[in-house]
Amino acid sequence: MKSLHLPRILDELWRILLILIGATLAGAGFSLFQVPYNIAAGGVSGIAILINYFTGWPIATMYLIMNIPLFMMGFFYLGRWRFLFSTALAVLLFTVTTGLLDRYLPALLSAWPITDNVLLSAIYAGLVGGIGGGLLYVAGATLGGTAIIGRVIQVKTGLSLSQIYLFVDGAIVLAAGVIFGWEIALYAMLTLLLSGQAADFVLEGPSRARTAMVVTTRPQPITQALIAELGRGVSYWEAVGGYTGEPRTIVMCTIYRPQVGDLKRVVATHDPHAFVIIGTTQQALGEGFTELRRRN
Repeated sequence: MKSLHLPRILDELWRILLILIGATLAGAGFSLFQVPYNIAAGGVSGIAILINYFTGWPIATMYLIMNIPLFMMGFFYLGRWRFLFSTALAVLLFTVTTGLLDRYLPALLSAWPITDNVLLSAIYAGLVGGIGGGLLYVAGATLGGTAIIGRVIQVKTGLSLSQIYLFVDGAIVLAAGVIFGWEIALYAMLTLLLSGQAADFVLEGPSRARTAMVVTTRPQPITQALIAELGRGVSYWEAVGGYTGEPRTIVMCTIYRPQVGDLKRVVATHDPHAFVIIGTTQQALGEGFTELRRRN
């Protein structure tokens, strides 16, 4: 019985470790690069920067307080305990990291400054925060804030999350432009875009694979050559040409990016009249590629 529960326990420990690393990274990127230049790149953290500018209240404390009613709303409308626990843990870690850095960072940076360039700060705020956010997404958590608001609005209205985030985060960036100047707002938009790209990269990984679809009348020699020369598995099925009405076979093969030239050579050798489509494959999991595992 204990052995049956061990993989589940290890999965949960791995998930908590990802949340720990992701939330700490996100908090460090926020405190190091966004707070010093008031780069309010959306979210509850952006609202906290705006309020701090007028009141001087601690950003970390405001971030935590503003998330409490959002957690209650998420509990009633989303109702997923696992998601709420993971997000609460991430928010708490982000708050602790931000609070500690906001307290001790000025003294450290006065002795060892990182950069006084706002553009570099905007870029690295997006990259570091995005990597942290991506790790949280892998673990099934978020940093709360607009992520919870977006999910609730999506459930109630049916709008896509991308549209909701555009309106909500766009309004915060617009407010930052009015308060801090439009140049800061442009930096905030850059941080927001880079953060999304970095999070997607962590979540999906680099695109190393390509999938080819070959429409041919000579499937057997092409299939045998791809298996023998490229060492890749092949699937195929019968089809009918929509214009000619003649039977064709569609051969599908997933390969690594450096093998694209070899695949085109193989197809051209055995069927110069074949029709070939080669597309980017974000992830290839299974035999011959990345191992398919239960753990994230």
